[in-house]
Amino acid sequence: MNRLAKPLNRILVLSTMYPGKNSPTFGIFVRNQVEALRERGFSIDVSAITEPRMTKQHVLKKYAAWLSRILYIYTTKGKSYQLVHAHYIFPSGFFGLWFKRLFGTKLIVTCHGGDLDKMAKKGRFFFNQTKRVLQEADHVIAVGEALKREILETYQVNKTKVAVLNMGVDRHVFCPIAKPAAKREIGLSSSSIPILFTGNIIEAKGLIELLDAYREIKQTFDQAELHLIGAAKQPLFLERIRMKIETENIKDVTIHGAKSQKEIARWMSAAEVFVIPSHMEGFGLVALEAMSCHTPVVGSNVGGLAHLLGDGAGVLVEPQDSASLQAGLERIIRDKRLCSQLIDQGEKKAQDNDQEKLLDQLISIYHR
Repeated sequence: MNRLAKPLNRILVLSTMYPGKNSPTFGIFVRNQVEALRERGFSIDVSAITEPRMTKQHVLKKYAAWLSRILYIYTTKGKSYQLVHAHYIFPSGFFGLWFKRLFGTKLIVTCHGGDLDKMAKKGRFFFNQTKRVLQEADHVIAVGEALKREILETYQVNKTKVAVLNMGVDRHVFCPIAKPAAKREIGLSSSSIPILFTGNIIEAKGLIELLDAYREIKQTFDQAELHLIGAAKQPLFLERIRMKIETENIKDVTIHGAKSQKEIARWMSAAEVFVIPSHMEGFGLVALEAMSCHTPVVGSNVGGLAHLLGDGAGVLVEPQDSASLQAGLERIIRDKRLCSQLIDQGEKKAQDNDQEKLLDQLISIYHR
């Protein structure tokens, strides 16, 4: 066993996203980390939200149920935990402070992006609570460099307790498969040009711009196909997407539901290009997973993506700009030499961000 992996007596993980029976990929990166830590010998309990739907009715119900579970844990066995690891600052980190204040439990908070980009900007109350959690936590983990800068500058957190550490890529799952073989496995034509997006089907992921860019690409590249894989967290937006495809007669677009990570890895290997046109992105783990599968990536020049796809590891395009997105996608489709360069640089990024390597760093933070 790794010398850092001496088990703590008990760890509690709190998260607003975690896979459930009907949502197998919702917050999958949190579960992957939990399971990897358990394999290292850590004893971990999890209290998390497994319902991805964001309608008012679902939000009220799922947060009320989650709060009840945390209160039960807090009152019955709260003092048994040596460490609480909260994923997303508010409200997960806010609840984590209860354990720290009453029981002296060490609190680690991981900021994934949406907690600063959206939640903290909802109003003064949310900003203040976010600041309180960040300043009182024992250690803060940011999944990207841009998030770290914001934590230090906007929330005035002591830099000695802030680290950049993403969730890492499982290279046993996200490994390259020869494109012809991968295409056969998922039933695509060998001559097809699959453009792949995976992630939540929400407006902030830039899917309207993607459809506009793809519509133009299809005029030139008849073999192009667009595949969208992910959970529909915003049902009304999904209907808007479907309506746009139908009314504008956009050909060869397939909207898949959520798929397992093994299935997604095959799709990534089969794709000619992976696209992540987000309006905001804390890190962009799916882009790293595509790199690990040796597929070139086009992504928005925002947040963690700007850093991840920099230095020739991907093609950066302007956010919310369909013309820029179209140009970026067409560069990869046309230029095989560029594709080869992107694959080489992407492989280096995947090696640097191997889940096992980053797990050692997380365990070091746990024992610090």
